[in-house]
Amino acid sequence: MAQSGFDNRITQLLGIQYPIIQGGMIWAAGWRLASAVSNAGGLGIIGAGSMYPDVLRTHVQQCKQATNKPFAVNLPLLYPSIEEHVQTIIEEEVPIVFTSAGNPKIWTKKLKDQGIKVVHVVSSAKFAVKCQEAGVDAVVAEGFEAGGHNGREETTTLCLIPAVRKVIDIPLIAAGGIATGRAMFATMALGAEGVQIGSRFVCTPEASSHQHFKDRIVAAGEGDTILALKRLTPVRLLKNEFSVAVQQAEIAGASDEALTTLLGRGRAKRGMFEGDMTGGELEIGQVSAIIDQIIPAGDVVASIWREFEEACSHPFFKNVAKS
Repeated sequence: MAQSGFDNRITQLLGIQYPIIQGGMIWAAGWRLASAVSNAGGLGIIGAGSMYPDVLRTHVQQCKQATNKPFAVNLPLLYPSIEEHVQTIIEEEVPIVFTSAGNPKIWTKKLKDQGIKVVHVVSSAKFAVKCQEAGVDAVVAEGFEAGGHNGREETTTLCLIPAVRKVIDIPLIAAGGIATGRAMFATMALGAEGVQIGSRFVCTPEASSHQHFKDRIVAAGEGDTILALKRLTPVRLLKNEFSVAVQQAEIAGASDEALTTLLGRGRAKRGMFEGDMTGGELEIGQVSAIIDQIIPAGDVVASIWREFEEACSHPFFKNVAKS
């Protein structure tokens, strides 16, 4: 059961104090970030997408030592080593898995048979229905504003959440463009029961991403991200020499093979983890434009929750409820 503070289907399902979930961002979401968020009352997630199986096992073990609260692993289903990752998750008794980038039917039953709660990330109402049919415990609906890999539909969070809420009965978590308590309030007014936040948690000391990347996020303004590689796997990036090269190649009609060659191997690690701000892939959301400082993950959770409570108690909404 959730601790005192807030009680709804998401806090009950995940056993957390606040319905605030940290995204499992590659090259950012290791055990330090996940444990800090969980210790602050949210749900921390280890991002397995950038980890070899032995590295994931180490992060899970260290996370268990750093927190006695629930945490999760984000599991992109199209990544290599998926079977080894699943085995690690089962053997290490990870309580919750967030799956993404693939068909939830493939692994949901196996995970749930082991007592693991499963949440799947989608970018459309159509796939949300498929997730419910696959037996997942909850769905994350992620709008076009989000960083990293994105949906081809380009549906914004404001439109996506009510569309998904209309067609599923299971708990719904909103993602994409959320970094404040007011944004959390807005998405929950639209039918979400919790939020998943990625970009804001990248700008924390606990995130394993490079300091140069964090500094670039803080310096970013409106229009400094772009959705690229739409024909391959759509991904939102900070603008730099690499993203400009990709955009120019797409405008010139480059083939999928040429785009794949341009992307190369290790481009995301090179940018977000090693700090190459010109030739690296810098995945981040549009909300980076309002992130202006690097603060501890626990402070991020606390400030979001405080602002959410202030929004809930605003006199305007109380007057509307009375009218």
